[in-house]
Amino acid sequence: MHIAIVGNIGAGKTTLTGLLAKNYGWEPQYEAVDNNPYLEDFYSDMKRWSFNLQIYFLNTRFRQITEIQQSNRNIIQDRTIYEDAYIFAANLHDMDLMDTRDYENYQAIFDNITSFINPPDLLVYLKASIPKLVNNIHRRGREYEIGIRLDYLSKLNDKYEKWIAGYNLGKLLIVDMDNLDFANNTEDMGTIIQLIEREIHGLF
Repeated sequence: MHIAIVGNIGAGKTTLTGLLAKNYGWEPQYEAVDNNPYLEDFYSDMKRWSFNLQIYFLNTRFRQITEIQQSNRNIIQDRTIYEDAYIFAANLHDMDLMDTRDYENYQAIFDNITSFINPPDLLVYLKASIPKLVNNIHRRGREYEIGIRLDYLSKLNDKYEKWIAGYNLGKLLIVDMDNLDFANNTEDMGTIIQLIEREIHGLF
C-alpha cells in the first residue's frame, strides 16, 4: 500500500505523514528539506536557483518512488513527484522565475521519468487557506520560509486546486485543513483516519 500526502507549503503534510505511519505501523517517506543544498539559495533568489532546485527535487523524488515500488512495504509518502511538475515548476514558469527554455527541458525530463513509475494507491490532499498556511509556517519557524510571499503561496494554492480537480491517476481524498487540527486534537486525527480507512477498504 502506498499512500501519498500532498498539499501546499505549511499544510501539515509532514506531521500527518508521521502520525499515520505511527498509527498503521507503516514506513514514512519524508521530503528531503533539511539536506537540500538549494533551498535557502532559492528563497533568497528564486529566478537564479529555480531550475536547479526543481531538478534536485525531481531527481530525489524519482529515487524515492523507485525505492517505494521496489519494496514490498506499506509506505506513507510526504509529497509526490507530480507536485514538482504540476505545481512548483509550472508556477515558477508562470511567475517568470523559470525561463521557458529551462521549463520545457524540465517538463521533458519529468515526462520521461513518470513513464517508469506508478501513481500512489491513495492521494490525500490537504486543502488549506492562505491564513492557515501562514500560521503553520510561522509556528514551525523555518528561517528560510518566514519570508515566503503571500502571492507565491496563493498561486501555489491555485495550482493545487487545478491539479486536484483534474486528478485521475487513482483514489483521491480531500481533507479541509481549515476546520481540523489533527496535530493537537485526537478527535480530528481520528476523523482523518476514518476517512482514509473508508478509501483504503474501497481499494480492495
